[in-house]
Amino acid sequence: MSSQGTGTEPNLSDSKALVTVIGEALVDIIEDPRQGSTAPETHPGGSPLNVAVGCARMGLHTKLVTHFAEDPYGQLIAKHLENNGVETIVGGSQPTSTALATLDDTGAARYTFAISWDINGASIPALAAAESSLHVHTGSIATVLPPGSKSVMGLLDGARHHATISFDPNCRPAISPDKAAARKQAEDFVAASDIVKASDEDLLWLYPDRTLEESMNAWLALGPALVALTRGANGPVLLSRSGRVDIPGETVTVADTVGAGDSFMAALISGLAQLDALGAAGRERLQRISQDQLHALARYANKAAGITCSRAGANPPGPVELGPLAIPSSFLEA
Repeated sequence: MSSQGTGTEPNLSDSKALVTVIGEALVDIIEDPRQGSTAPETHPGGSPLNVAVGCARMGLHTKLVTHFAEDPYGQLIAKHLENNGVETIVGGSQPTSTALATLDDTGAARYTFAISWDINGASIPALAAAESSLHVHTGSIATVLPPGSKSVMGLLDGARHHATISFDPNCRPAISPDKAAARKQAEDFVAASDIVKASDEDLLWLYPDRTLEESMNAWLALGPALVALTRGANGPVLLSRSGRVDIPGETVTVADTVGAGDSFMAALISGLAQLDALGAAGRERLQRISQDQLHALARYANKAAGITCSRAGANPPGPVELGPLAIPSSFLEA
């Protein structure tokens, strides 16, 4: 199944995928005790799926390499991706995965998973998509859960000479309780990436004996050009070799936080695309990104996360709501 992306397309051949996302698709079953006895809501989810939908809504031609079955939950996912203009490459043979999300009084979600991750049978089209992309994103359960996790790094290796790479560990201790193994896997993907993003909860779980700042600097030293940290209502921090920016969170009435970090990641990719800082040709620009550009990216991605928090479920904004990246004139003159 496939359909064209939504919004304004970048200046890129339609035959070439601008962004390929690799990772799990699942159905979130959301229980909200604040709603009393109301039946749980079901929504397509999974961090990589959410990033793919966010990228497509922001006008990027997007493919998702994933797994879901031809069962009712899988049909829900397939329809959601089709409606949002995300092309899919589907492998594996297990039932569609689910995540039970229980919201607390602040709208924050805690998850219980019934999940498998396998893209067996889709390796050839998946590699073709990765190798033809300007940018490849991965993360979350797909990078830690076998057998599919063993395929993901190979796809990144195939894409590296043509594409920039981004990674978000989106740590799930219930899926990968071995912290030392999860840390090693995360660092392998950080070292293979140009852009990495993590939440404060991710870094504090992976590195309980380090400050957030120490962990960000350690990841930057592994090789990425850009490290982004999200801190919920406290706002994001972006770190590069040119410096560091720290901005406050958006002031919004929070419905829930489901998918907020994924919207941030999608907007970060979208913003870098608008700066022509993706792909092999854009890697040099990414590596010399300035403080002004970091501020623009932080504001843009922060706004996307805030919009998502203001409504129920993983519902990222489109280009009309988000608007264009405010590109500093100093960059345009570079």
